[in-house]
Amino acid sequence: MKNLMRLAAAAALAIAAAIAQAQSATPAQTAKATFAGGCFWCVEADFDKVPGVLSTTSGYTGGKLANPTYQQVAAKLTGHAEAVEIVFDPAKVSYEKLVEHFWRTIDPTTKDAQFCDHGSPYRTAIFANDATQLKIAQASLEALKKNKPFKEPIVTEILSAGPFYKAEDYHQDYYKKNPVRYQYYRSACGRDARLKQLWGSQAAVH
Repeated sequence: MKNLMRLAAAAALAIAAAIAQAQSATPAQTAKATFAGGCFWCVEADFDKVPGVLSTTSGYTGGKLANPTYQQVAAKLTGHAEAVEIVFDPAKVSYEKLVEHFWRTIDPTTKDAQFCDHGSPYRTAIFANDATQLKIAQASLEALKKNKPFKEPIVTEILSAGPFYKAEDYHQDYYKKNPVRYQYYRSACGRDARLKQLWGSQAAVH
């Protein structure tokens, strides 16, 4: 009897160990999306509220200099755009849905500018992280050209993603850390007003 009990206990321990090992070996079921939509504070705020989005990180991409600083990017010395890297759960929100949401958070009709911010760091772009994302983004653009509620042409770029460099810590979650300053900036910049003008009831505004 004691032997049987020992064998049963050993078997239970072996099963528990196997389950724990399998769970630890299972890769996290997440994916990344990268969007440039003008001020990255606003892009973070616009995507953090989307169910299925796990995290947002402000940073720089699309340029030539490694590890650029905000001052270098803002001075238009590096070719980077302010962008946000989004980690999401594909089981809860698809990349297609994120792209659709992105369009309605930006003014896709202005080149090298978004609302009150002007210059190449504020250009809009979808940076696809793989071939599937590239096809989805391109198909979304073609569909939007046929159904957009405004007359102006769309100038937002769709590109393959390159290196993404995280911005300085004070830029991360800025809208949470400095809510009064953030809301004043967003309102004074005319972001939501322009989105409503462009997209009407489809606009993704605060």
